[in-house]
Amino acid sequence: MANVYSSGFTPDPHDAVDVLAFVLCPLEAFAPGAGPDEIAAVAEMIAPAKEEAVRRWQEANRVRHAN
Repeated sequence: MANVYSSGFTPDPHDAVDVLAFVLCPLEAFAPGAGPDEIAAVAEMIAPAKEEAVRRWQEANRVRHAN
């Protein structure tokens, strides 16, 4: 599959702002011009990644405050 979009931005998984920006980003940003069926498919695929991003941030935050 060809790369549709590329960005030089690399989000920091320890930065709450970066994690929130990813989690709150509208699904349409990942599939511009897509119809409802495609948006539903994107939601299904990206939901686990968003959950993992929050989990990793919470763990990093817990470790940071434990030290």
